[in-house]
Amino acid sequence: MRHHSLPVSPATVHWGYFSKAVAPALTVRSGDRATIETLTHHAGDDYDRMIAGDPGAESVFRWTRGEKAIARRGAGAVDGPFIRGAGEGLGVHLLTGPVAVEGAEPGDILEIRILDVRPRPCCHVEHAGRCFGSNAAASWGFQYQDLIEEPKPREVITIFELDTSGEPFARAVYNYIWTPQTDPDGIVHPTIDYPGVLVDHRTIQRRDRILPNIKVPARLHFGTMGLAPSESDFVSSIPPGYTGGNIDDWRIGKGARMYYPVAVAGAYFSVGDPHAAQGDSELGGTAIETSLTGDFEFILHKARDLGGTPLEGLTHPMLETDQHWSMYGFTYPNYLAELGPDAQTEIVQHSSLDKAMRDAFRKLRRFLMTVHRMSEDEAIALMSVAADFGVTQVVDANWGVHGSIRKDIFTES
Repeated sequence: MRHHSLPVSPATVHWGYFSKAVAPALTVRSGDRATIETLTHHAGDDYDRMIAGDPGAESVFRWTRGEKAIARRGAGAVDGPFIRGAGEGLGVHLLTGPVAVEGAEPGDILEIRILDVRPRPCCHVEHAGRCFGSNAAASWGFQYQDLIEEPKPREVITIFELDTSGEPFARAVYNYIWTPQTDPDGIVHPTIDYPGVLVDHRTIQRRDRILPNIKVPARLHFGTMGLAPSESDFVSSIPPGYTGGNIDDWRIGKGARMYYPVAVAGAYFSVGDPHAAQGDSELGGTAIETSLTGDFEFILHKARDLGGTPLEGLTHPMLETDQHWSMYGFTYPNYLAELGPDAQTEIVQHSSLDKAMRDAFRKLRRFLMTVHRMSEDEAIALMSVAADFGVTQVVDANWGVHGSIRKDIFTES
């Protein structure tokens, strides 16, 4: 086993997309481990608390009139003129990688074990050593067209501080309503429509003493993690799909094992969208977006060895913890193949929890029938009395429902 290190820099992150065409930032073998740094794409909501003084973060977010450290942000166009900027924000998450896995081929399964997760401390002299994150109640949130107080509609940023001195938790520090921001290239962003725009705090009205006496339990996890799909060279990081991606399940943290079907040679694993805490549904648009460092182990399961294992027939992401197996259902299991050449923009028109629930049911049924050799009637009876289905997220266009079954109900291994 080798242990690698992958720090953040403009050379080791890609912004807003999964890709089979980007040169790997790291190559590993099955059994290797890696310490991987990740940055939140929302760090610009409070530059002092989440970027200033941090060489890695400063290098990635560097954007002046004459220089943009990472130009492409999203899977969209890279030749101007632009509406929002290069990549057009068709995908928003900062992802570290890709990590290529030697010997990985389509049909294999890549297992990712999350061994540890740690917050990235602030480097600003006034806040040194403390950890911060941002929550956006945004235009893509479930609530946006259903507000009851003025002004409406509105997008609201809430800055949280993460306390890790004991059992970790987060407290709100302040919030503000998003006001139009002008980026260094002169493009005005009336809403949160392009990642990495640094908020000019002279343009906002800070509101302190919010959410008093509230402690949010921390659930450190990675919202976006997965492999490169085969359908396109650049695939938006926003909708999740059959190779993983923006699943946004708070259970994908320390101790979790994720399984992904390999779609391209090398697998091309990327990770980002780090979160301090999130509830099921991620209702308002984001979690507490913060920067995290994780320790990962890579285990490659070859297609020829999958029969008779829990990975037999797996064509979608699957989570294993000490207590559960979880299957992820989406509006479209593979929207890239099902919606045609305009899938990456078309998917937002089809968001449906009904379809996601149907997909989660079918995937858990398959798991019980294939892995545990149940009849269909047995599987359905067990799901009805012992499985838990929950809303994973309603903000990522390809909406998600997870179906989980407890391990302890099986009396024999």
